[in-house]
Amino acid sequence: MSEPMSAYRAYKAWVTEPLTEEPAVTVVIPAYNEEWRILPTIGAIATHMSARGEPWELIVSDDGSTDATASLVRDLRFANLRLLTTTRNAGKGDAVRRGMLAARGRLVLFADADQSTPIEQFDRLAARVAEGFDVVVGSRAIAGAAVSNKSLGRRILSGGLHVLVSRVFGIQVADTQCGFKLFTAPAAQKLFSTQVVDGFSFDLEVLYLAHKLGYRVAEEPVDWYDAPGSTVDAMKVTLQFLRDLVRIRFLDLRGAYREERRRPTPLTPTEVDGRTPR
Repeated sequence: MSEPMSAYRAYKAWVTEPLTEEPAVTVVIPAYNEEWRILPTIGAIATHMSARGEPWELIVSDDGSTDATASLVRDLRFANLRLLTTTRNAGKGDAVRRGMLAARGRLVLFADADQSTPIEQFDRLAARVAEGFDVVVGSRAIAGAAVSNKSLGRRILSGGLHVLVSRVFGIQVADTQCGFKLFTAPAAQKLFSTQVVDGFSFDLEVLYLAHKLGYRVAEEPVDWYDAPGSTVDAMKVTLQFLRDLVRIRFLDLRGAYREERRRPTPLTPTEVDGRTPR
């Protein structure tokens, strides 16, 4: 059987046949008003992950989209795709948290809906977990990374954030904000049941907690392309990041991170299985 035909059959099986075993990997996509690219993103991820030959599942965690994002995902009715929805736009951190805590895979990846980091980079991160790391951060800022079309505003923002993070928190991660991170299941459950930041800076909080709790963290260079349609406001994000730096430090001093804090996430029948209830 040719390689393309084998890949197609694996994809078709994933789409139509519910898993009968524990998934090796869960991929979580946080999404907010992504109706123009959510289907191509799902297609790209499903094609690559299915061809790897391991059981896996996909979770789209919608952040209260006001467009057709949720309905497009729901209408796919893929056997191993779950849709999590909420009635309000709470922030990317909230969407990622709900997806990570719902994941059943032994490894859990969250990947941005714009596919700025192509899903093929997953294999690099998985290899580092196999070396014994608990968290592997896709990085645009270390040797070996390939970055294309990154705006001047994003470059300045990234450089400034790295200086703040290293000096204020002592976290030696060059790129805390890349939307492509892989966790072992125990690390994902512990970290995301403890973190509380719902906005842009949730990545920083998670890595701060990973450092605090003694998890082994690695950075892995990835290919990254600044996808068209980005709505990042560099000044607004910077001010929010500074506020969250203060908040995270305050929460830690107050003892908010001393014990695991599991948040029950109410799910409707639609959210549980990605299908409209009968």
